[in-house]
Amino acid sequence: MTTGVRRRMGVDERRAQLIGVALELFSHRSPDEVSVDEIAAAAGISRPLVYHYFPGKQSLYEAALGRAADELAGRFLEAHEGPLGARLLRVMGRFFDFVDEHGPGFAALLRGGPSGGSSTANAMIDGVRQAAYAQILAHLRVARPPARLEIVVRSWVSLAESTALLWLDGRRVPRAELELQLVHDFAALAAVSAAHDEEMAGIVLRVFAQEPADGPFGGLLGRLSALAPAVPAPPSQRDR
Repeated sequence: MTTGVRRRMGVDERRAQLIGVALELFSHRSPDEVSVDEIAAAAGISRPLVYHYFPGKQSLYEAALGRAADELAGRFLEAHEGPLGARLLRVMGRFFDFVDEHGPGFAALLRGGPSGGSSTANAMIDGVRQAAYAQILAHLRVARPPARLEIVVRSWVSLAESTALLWLDGRRVPRAELELQLVHDFAALAAVSAAHDEEMAGIVLRVFAQEPADGPFGGLLGRLSALAPAVPAPPSQRDR
């Protein structure tokens, strides 16, 4: 995004340019490793001019974080049509697109920004998590989630975050496999919760009834059934 040539810009245009430059730099290196001088050079302006538009690197980081947070939240948007498993798989594909494109910046984003972050940065991240949570509930068509469903959905959003962070450290597992695994994780978390709660069971049965055998959720059942012979029966059932 280096301009190469200085030109006069309006205030809003220059601020937008600096945010874009900062976001690109933060996407490839941790914000702690990016200096204001580098941002100024990439934007084709002087260091004092950067401070004319932003009080410091933290405020510029928070502005870039806001744009990234909006983009990340948008990755969870999906049409409410078709089986849930296929929808979640498409969402995970877009989520990992973002992770892939913004590696170090994504890691810094989830950790709250430079040097531990700020309350503003943390609030933005919480906003992304809340947006993801609300989207999943909308897909489930549940307006007032029971406590166990809230636990399942919020736990899954956190699992997706931590899985992505671990994947960035070496990318030792193929990305497509992790995307599918996370969809399976959602089904497994929901199913285990359903085994303990009647209301959750009703929600899960309704969702699973709409899933095709060759979809992500159907595929999970096939994988689990293949493991069944290897699982020893409970002592109470061995002599039956």
